[in-house]
Amino acid sequence: MNQHGGMTMETKGLLSLQIMMFLLMGVGVVLRKKNIITKEGRNVLTDLVIDVILPCNIINAFQISLDKEILVSGFQVLVISILLQLFCTTISAVCYKKVPKKHRMILQYGTVCSNAGFLGNPVAEGLYGSLGLLYASIYLIPQRIVMWSAGVSYFTESPDRKEVVKKVLKHPCIIAVEIGLILMLTQFQLPVFLGKTISSLGNCTTAITMMFIGTVLADAGVDHMISKLTILYSVIRLVAIPAVVMAACMLFHVESVPAGLSVVLAAMPAGSTTAILASKYHGDETFATQCVVLSTVLSMAVLPVWCMVLNYFFR
Repeated sequence: MNQHGGMTMETKGLLSLQIMMFLLMGVGVVLRKKNIITKEGRNVLTDLVIDVILPCNIINAFQISLDKEILVSGFQVLVISILLQLFCTTISAVCYKKVPKKHRMILQYGTVCSNAGFLGNPVAEGLYGSLGLLYASIYLIPQRIVMWSAGVSYFTESPDRKEVVKKVLKHPCIIAVEIGLILMLTQFQLPVFLGKTISSLGNCTTAITMMFIGTVLADAGVDHMISKLTILYSVIRLVAIPAVVMAACMLFHVESVPAGLSVVLAAMPAGSTTAILASKYHGDETFATQCVVLSTVLSMAVLPVWCMVLNYFFR
């Protein structure tokens, strides 16, 4: 992927990316099955990615020359993401009305909050390089805000606004975006030793993220994983939502890179926080895990299809 062009990755390259991700997931499965990575160790991996590795990756992504095209495309991505969050919040209120509450709150959260912040970053970087990671960081700002406001309210009473603002502002990835923006706008060059340290840590994102997802898959029982509800959710999350994003991008003639990236990130599966919050607030943790696992497995097959569609329409 060149910096300002459309998706140039050929099918072979995309297949290589998918195989690499499957292999890394397989490593995670083996490590969990052999108990080399324990449940406590998996929690450490989550914290390591969210608090250290991903923020470094985000800061590193902003280390590029600034030009008008990047600003325009970044703004387009932000607008698309805001509108998508509004759309997802609306359909989550409409589509699951007849579903029992213990399952409804999980489906609603999973529809509004995808795994774009975890799984989406390595995919965006694999398809679009550092520019894709930069746009992905911008795209995720509205989702992170919704995650800690409307998202949490599905499991609890309306959350305290001060707490929401505090959580959003203190989120390591949001802080990383702020630092990255300052560095990009000022074109300040970090000392070589510091830049290389940040880059080295950030480069671990794909490997650690995919191995983590593998550990989740290893613990998920396949029994009852496929049901009408989990299939309905997966279709909405992986097919319907990105289809709406793509149609809107084509209708309003959005440029190829922000359009393609927005569609890919819209096609992400349920976030692992779906199961974490279900457990914390005494929801149906088993059902939440089933949604996460099924949508994650299916996404690995659906994503290449979306990339081929994007390659056709956004050359």
